[in-house]
Amino acid sequence: MTDFVRIFLPIYLIIFVFSVFILRTFIVWKITGVNAYILLKQDGVEGVVARYFKLVPLASIFVVVTVVAFPSAYTYLAPFYWLEEQQVATLSGLFLLVVSLIWIWISQTQMGNSWRIGVDKINDTNLIINGVFLISRNPIFLGLAVNLVGFFLVIPNAATLTIMLLGIAIIEIQVALEEQHLLKLHNDNYVNYCKNVRRWL
Repeated sequence: MTDFVRIFLPIYLIIFVFSVFILRTFIVWKITGVNAYILLKQDGVEGVVARYFKLVPLASIFVVVTVVAFPSAYTYLAPFYWLEEQQVATLSGLFLLVVSLIWIWISQTQMGNSWRIGVDKINDTNLIINGVFLISRNPIFLGLAVNLVGFFLVIPNAATLTIMLLGIAIIEIQVALEEQHLLKLHNDNYVNYCKNVRRWL
């Protein structure tokens, strides 16, 4: 693993968490007075998904801290050294990390005050069908999935592989839950939207 990766990852992680979660949540709250982080309030099936959803970033932070602060302990994460040695994989991963962050930020901006983390059953939200939502019904989740792939390619090991697979599985379940909610909320408008725009791309 190069020194550049060890420097890049913590900086990137801080920027990602701040811009995608903290700043965007603050912007929505400042404008609407609504806490967009709905995952904290859910129970039942959605609560179970929420717990695992929160586990993904926490596990990612743990991996980055291990890589940066305790490099001698990195071997306990079962690195895939054969993949680490492939420069094209590392560069591809870095590219996916940067592109996914930009893509998520654009998607969140275009979603505006309707953006939520979780299913908001209290406050109605508008159905966003413009911008990147013209080519993907779930551009933010698409960006998160791509981000997980990029993270794995930059530091390929058993831990990041598990994080990637678990994260993508949780995203699939969360998308299904949110689509059920949007169907109830927007009825025929959402049905027509689904007919014209794919779930992912």
